[in-house]
Amino acid sequence: MGSGTARYVVGRIAQAAVVLWAAYSLTFAILYLLPSDPMQLQLAAAGIQEDSLTGEQVAAMKAEFGLDRSIGAQYWHHLAGVLHGDFGVSLTQRVPVTELIAQRIGPTLVLSAAAAVVALIAGSGLACLATFVRWNPLRVLLTRLPAVGASFPQFFVALFLIQFFSFQLGWFPATGSQGASSLVMPVLTISVLASSVLAQVLIKSFDETLRQPYIATARAKGLSRSAVHLRHAFRNAALPAMTILGVIVGVTVTSSIVTETVFTREGVGRLAQEAVLAQDVPVVLAVVTIAATVFVLVNLIVDLIYPLLDPRISHTRATAAPTLEGAPL
Repeated sequence: MGSGTARYVVGRIAQAAVVLWAAYSLTFAILYLLPSDPMQLQLAAAGIQEDSLTGEQVAAMKAEFGLDRSIGAQYWHHLAGVLHGDFGVSLTQRVPVTELIAQRIGPTLVLSAAAAVVALIAGSGLACLATFVRWNPLRVLLTRLPAVGASFPQFFVALFLIQFFSFQLGWFPATGSQGASSLVMPVLTISVLASSVLAQVLIKSFDETLRQPYIATARAKGLSRSAVHLRHAFRNAALPAMTILGVIVGVTVTSSIVTETVFTREGVGRLAQEAVLAQDVPVVLAVVTIAATVFVLVNLIVDLIYPLLDPRISHTRATAAPTLEGAPL
């Protein structure tokens, strides 16, 4: 590993750490600026009236959850805990936050992974087909489909799928998270948006790649259209699409909140929705931190492996964006 590459890697890792710290700090600040008292919310969740408690009892409960400290002290206390994998105790359920997330993260991981695979296959397939067909009306229709798919709100897509596939056809259960059949409609809800974003980028990249001189050379050598399209054009067209993998992951993560709420699935997304409504600060901080970590790590991995996939990348500066040099692959 050269010194330039080493500086690039260190710089990207440092940027990822700064982004995670900023996401955590901003979320903490917003939650503590909300006009509410977490102590009162915790007592209400337990069915306890604050007037029925003595001053010593209230002080003891505040000390238990660290609410007797200043905002700055609470911030550093929570941040130190997060760095050690400890997200504190839920204010409403009074159990460790890590335990709550461990109970809910399995269904969310399955949902997100399945949606990402479906989105990758559907988006790539649509882009290949849209740029391969010669009949212009069909080509125009296929190239417009991603914009249509990205324009529908996800709750609308979810409600439409429930109405059609569950109430009308009776193929899949409308709610719940039991069995593979309950996963079909949530996966479709998420993958519609994610695949549309991917297809839009791939179609534009395909159109630019197919105009390159080396494509004309491949055609002049007598290669079939399918061979040129898939063997030569797809490889180069797919490279720019890698830069939006982080966006795709972000879409699947954020979409789980809407999807799990609409379909009543027990996952981290629904846990986040419940925590926000109850203003359970430790749970919300944990969910945001984990989601931001996944998003940042995916982008970091893409940044680090992109030069391995495309040798035209050079790292002239540690913090500079990769630059392309030379002719297409």
